[in-house]
Amino acid sequence: MAATIKKIQQLLAEETNLSPALRSTLDVLILVVQLLVNRLSLNSRNSSQPPSKDRFPTRDKTATDPANKPGGQTGHVGTTLKKIADPDAIEVLHVDRRTLPPGDYQAIGYESRQVVDIDIRRVVTEYRAEILQDQHGQRYTAAFPAHVTKAVQYGNGVKAQAIYLSQYQLIPYQWVQEQFQDQLQLPISAGSVFAFNQQAYALLEPFEQTLIAKLLQSRVLHSDETGINIAGLTQWLHCVSNSQWTLYHAHAKRGKEAMVVKGVLPYFTGILVHDHWKPYFQFPCQHALCNAHHLRELTFAHEQEQQAWAKAMIDLLLAMQQAVAAHGGVLPEAHAAAFHTQYQALLQQAESECPPPKPSLIPGRRGRPKRSKSRNLLDRLLNYETETLRFLTDAEVPFTNNQGENDIRMTKLQQKISGCFRSQEGADIFYRVRSYLSTCRKNQVSATQALTLLFEGKLPDFIL
Repeated sequence: MAATIKKIQQLLAEETNLSPALRSTLDVLILVVQLLVNRLSLNSRNSSQPPSKDRFPTRDKTATDPANKPGGQTGHVGTTLKKIADPDAIEVLHVDRRTLPPGDYQAIGYESRQVVDIDIRRVVTEYRAEILQDQHGQRYTAAFPAHVTKAVQYGNGVKAQAIYLSQYQLIPYQWVQEQFQDQLQLPISAGSVFAFNQQAYALLEPFEQTLIAKLLQSRVLHSDETGINIAGLTQWLHCVSNSQWTLYHAHAKRGKEAMVVKGVLPYFTGILVHDHWKPYFQFPCQHALCNAHHLRELTFAHEQEQQAWAKAMIDLLLAMQQAVAAHGGVLPEAHAAAFHTQYQALLQQAESECPPPKPSLIPGRRGRPKRSKSRNLLDRLLNYETETLRFLTDAEVPFTNNQGENDIRMTKLQQKISGCFRSQEGADIFYRVRSYLSTCRKNQVSATQALTLLFEGKLPDFIL
């Protein structure tokens, strides 16, 4: 299709008998056709479109290979249910001696089998404060624990479980309410679940300040952003993270105004890995670009715009990635220099195959000539060589921004389940709690353990 459109444009350029109005109309029609073709050809292989939106998704061949038997494949590390040494309950089974032949029998041991089950139940603890009275009628009452403030109240376990279900498992408040009612006979309301989340949000303010300080001390950070729906309006989730720490926050804007809110990027002096969103370059740090994005765009340039240089660049980048892995994460200086030379030579060849557009010769047409996606990509690779290839010589800089993309992916699942946040407060609560839970998970602290500690007035040791 691209070749056909290019041929039509060439024929129109050679045609001298067309009126300016007809020529402009044909240019607009060709542009519309190009836009429609490009949109229909976009998928998760050649753009940032997620696999869930692919019109004709490709299935994993190994999943449908008839040679593969059902179940775990070769190399898969599975889990096996094993006996435990200290069972919670023991039920002794005796032989019915009435079924045995006559004779004398003595017990010589037993054969054991274990059934693993769960017991979901509520636990009500009643605190009874002793009251003493002296000879003058003066009464003295024992003090209740500091956390017991009402005649009847929910305990920390209920709060932790409610937040675990709503904020970590992404279950809507009404479903959380149903689960407590059905399984535990607790008449908890959706308003109570929201109140628990508000309490967690307040308790996590010191954690967020510590988190920001830890991120500023990091040498490499990943950043990404994605659209979210808050009260029917499109806003943006921003994420700054690395392998140990995660900070989320929601904002009405996508650019620099939102990025400075939490006070990380304006003061960060390390290396920021991102997908070339221009506002990131306004911060005074070094940058590294995500080559997964480059590979997808190069695939589009090769398959849809027939750019031969794009396929060669794909092969070169993948060869670089393999070489870095083979050398333990960083290349010797001479080896890296050789790759830089190949990179530059390939882009010079691409200049002749994908030249910049010529200024318009049509009278009255103003502005910069439109550039193709391939040309825009070529300009980026030319202008940002250092940022694109920084992974060659720095062991801490990865080939892609997968860390940032993985950290931000959960919000897409949340939006699929809930559709939107009803308020800005709900979004702020969700993302501060998720910052805490994501950080704890990265440091081998489970969500349940992290929330239990939080309501006990503590934070995991790795944070302190």
